[in-house]
Amino acid sequence: MTAHKETDRLRKVVESFRDVSVMVVGDLVADEFVYGEITRVSREAPVLILKHRERKVVPGGGGNAVMNLADLKVNVLPVGMVGNDESGRLLMECLRQKRISTSGIVKAKGYTTPTKTRILAYMPHASRQQVVRVDREPEALAENHTALRELVATTRQYSKVADAVLVSDYGYGAAAPRLLTLIRQKGDFEGIPITLDSRYRMLEYAGITAATPNEPEVEEALKMKIGNDPMRLADAGQQLMKLMKLDSLVITRGSDGMVAFQRRKQPVVIPIFGSDQVTDVTGAGDTVIATFTAALATGADTETAARLANLAGGIVVMKRGTATVSQKELLQAVEEYGKTLAAH
Repeated sequence: MTAHKETDRLRKVVESFRDVSVMVVGDLVADEFVYGEITRVSREAPVLILKHRERKVVPGGGGNAVMNLADLKVNVLPVGMVGNDESGRLLMECLRQKRISTSGIVKAKGYTTPTKTRILAYMPHASRQQVVRVDREPEALAENHTALRELVATTRQYSKVADAVLVSDYGYGAAAPRLLTLIRQKGDFEGIPITLDSRYRMLEYAGITAATPNEPEVEEALKMKIGNDPMRLADAGQQLMKLMKLDSLVITRGSDGMVAFQRRKQPVVIPIFGSDQVTDVTGAGDTVIATFTAALATGADTETAARLANLAGGIVVMKRGTATVSQKELLQAVEEYGKTLAAH
């Protein structure tokens, strides 16, 4: 395929994003960033004293996948939980500012909105450096909790209009394996792709179409070390495909790009897009799965979806903090990718 045809094909997929709807069943996390200017060292203890300058709260975890889909012009339908607390209110406010529907988000009694507070210190005219992170996590909800029943009911309603489902499991309860089993019991999601990003327990899921783990997550799941051995990487991918009964799999490898696996096809190695001098990897996995799922929702094949996800990932790691990629940025990256192909 010529560079022009490849670029045109990828562009058409990205432009089709506005024609599809993706439901995100996920753990909504509040990513809080507190910025402080270094003033001196404390006399109480050998720690820095920071003068508070700025505070920002943005959707993280499954919420970041939602924000990425919205910025890619996908009609996104989030399903999840927040608590009756400040983090939950700020999260909902962020989504509403983006004109994202929040009707599928339950305010759960007794639930603490997962919050990751990052403290960043800096000197005048210098870059900000994270010095500590404090996590606030919810207690597990009982399986018969009203909020979980509401989530199941909402997903079944959304299934009538969704072209794909993205499951973002950070271990906080809104996207647990058993919950997905309940959701799929009536066969509401037959025929549409279901993608998975699970931090700790991807082997517990059944009925998933595709997954996008990073290499350390694959090593942990399979209890093996991949290292720089391409044969072990290929073997790990095939094992995971078989164990999870997947149609496709994308293993992300940081500065080494990613590898896409598809049934009855050879793995495709996709080099990193852009510089390998990464600025910040916070939330990069959310961008990758959001783009990958959006492309599958349009009917794109695994390799095409993975190439677009790779371009999006290459963009977002050059941004600081929890960030997203816009449709315009992705289209520009497609053009740059096309020029690179033509040059070779």
